[in-house]
Amino acid sequence: MRPNSHADKHLNTLTALICGIVGAQHTQLPKIAAQTPAFDAKPASRVQRFTRWLEHDHVTYETYYLAFAQAVLEALAHLPLVLVMDGSTVGRGCLALMLSVVYKGRALPLAWVVVRGTKGHFPQASHCALVAQLQPLIPVGATVIFVGDGEFDGTDLQATIHGYGWQYVCRTAVNTLLWTGTTCIQFGDLPLSADEALYLLDVRMTAARYGPIMALAVWEADHQARLYLVSNLSDPSRALDYYRQRFRIETFFSDQKSRGFHIDKSHLSDPQRLSRLLMAACLAYLWIVYLGALALDTGMVAYLHRKRRCDLSLFQLGLRYLDHCLNEDLPIPVAFSPPSPPLHRAAA
Repeated sequence: MRPNSHADKHLNTLTALICGIVGAQHTQLPKIAAQTPAFDAKPASRVQRFTRWLEHDHVTYETYYLAFAQAVLEALAHLPLVLVMDGSTVGRGCLALMLSVVYKGRALPLAWVVVRGTKGHFPQASHCALVAQLQPLIPVGATVIFVGDGEFDGTDLQATIHGYGWQYVCRTAVNTLLWTGTTCIQFGDLPLSADEALYLLDVRMTAARYGPIMALAVWEADHQARLYLVSNLSDPSRALDYYRQRFRIETFFSDQKSRGFHIDKSHLSDPQRLSRLLMAACLAYLWIVYLGALALDTGMVAYLHRKRRCDLSLFQLGLRYLDHCLNEDLPIPVAFSPPSPPLHRAAA
């Protein structure tokens, strides 16, 4: 512990929050305090310390999280960076809009915004602002693919992403207008049959005639709902493969909620305080996913679970690895980004 400055105290408090969130698998402050190192004599004093940290204006994303987001992106830049955006409820009466990168079946959190609200969509301006916040962190030369559900088909967002040189695939509505020359149709007018995919190249969309884009309609027989996608890619198979990774962000929300840290059960209702709590919860998540990836890459998974097949997520595997280290009094590996590419190649 280095209690010599306010910055050091803030960092130590963040460290305690991360440890407490993982130990309690909860984000209510009293439960966190019961699982943290006793730098304050009483749990109630720890709760007060956490509360002051969450209220402090100097505790910002730029100071305490940005470097970790950049480290995650740099660690994965040898692969296409698949970015996924979605929103979910957090705390009491708040919504978080989250932008994450897909990694081994999980979505690693990179940036977010929290507002008051219990349902509904974020405005397109919020989508564009969050993408703009992340764009300077993208490593030079990296391939980026943005994936979004039906909320994220706005033409301003598409233009912003295209302007960055990124690719994108976003779901849209059945009644979205498509223009081929002077002919205007709706997505739903395409003669789509079960187990069929239809696509149109060099089309424009909406009354604003944004484009050119690719329009892709897909109906998989084992799914009732048809997919209507817009993309600046020209290969429909690639576009569909990338879009199928969108649901990975649902695994992140599940790990932050019912299967993990219960961020939706936090009693906080102030968006700024919840955003700071998310910093600690997201760092805790990155740490546990790192432990899960480490267990896979080093062969430790055979000891923690099964030798021939692992049906645990990286998150659950990471929690088991941490328990193993604590139970066996072993050194605990600590990192907040995926293992380096050489480790992946050695395990291949």
